[in-house]
Amino acid sequence: MLAPPPGPAQRSRLTDIRDNLIARIVEAEREGWLGEVEGLQVSLAGAQGKLDQLEAEAARRPSTVDLGMPTFADIVNRTTATSMDWSVSL
Repeated sequence: MLAPPPGPAQRSRLTDIRDNLIARIVEAEREGWLGEVEGLQVSLAGAQGKLDQLEAEAARRPSTVDLGMPTFADIVNRTTATSMDWSVSL
């Protein structure tokens, strides 16, 4: 059974995990722990894969849509212009 994709709230946690794994790989290579390096690289690939899933999901999500809401200045100008049209000339 496949694990569900990570949620957007997990991005910072996954980034921390990835960064920690990279540091541990550097340490293991420096110390000559080749078996440890291999295991950490597998874990790093998994963490990076989940981060890639988050990026792909973010790219698929629609961006914000501008609804063309009027600004306050637009509303005031429209109200002023409208009230002038309703004036009665005597």
